[in-house]
Amino acid sequence: MSRKIIAVDVTRCMACHSCEIACAVAHSASKTLAGALAESPRQRPRVHVEHVAGHPVPIQCQHCDDAPCVAACPSGAVSRAGPEEPVLFDSARCIGCRMCVQACPFGAITIGPDGKGVLKCDLCIERLSRGVEPACVSACPTRALRFEDVDQATRRKRRTASANLLSGETK
Repeated sequence: MSRKIIAVDVTRCMACHSCEIACAVAHSASKTLAGALAESPRQRPRVHVEHVAGHPVPIQCQHCDDAPCVAACPSGAVSRAGPEEPVLFDSARCIGCRMCVQACPFGAITIGPDGKGVLKCDLCIERLSRGVEPACVSACPTRALRFEDVDQATRRKRRTASANLLSGETK
């Protein structure tokens, strides 16, 4: 079995931003929307819905196998515990150099509200430890975001491509 990823189906995203809200709430101290809105500083999401050529595209850390952010971090603040583990950020080790931000090919790492640390998807590691999928995935009303292993995601794409070929569609 391969590692799990947040697979994105951009054709299903309707730019509702539910993923962004759920992410910010999941990383808040209160874990509730009302509580998160009252916190200072307010939590910000680690997933971002970008609009490209008129289409919404949810972007978050891809937890790359050979993660450039991990290689670029001189203090070890951006690291992973093992090859199948998510890339995580340790604010206590961060020196604020922003090399990880520059190295990320997806632009998925942003500067934190304190100006020193960074914000990046951690796959909701706290939720995963309880057997619950990431907050952005749970919140997506159209299932544009799915938490599945790489093989599952690839198999689903092959089936969609095959169906399109059979129907004469070219997407």
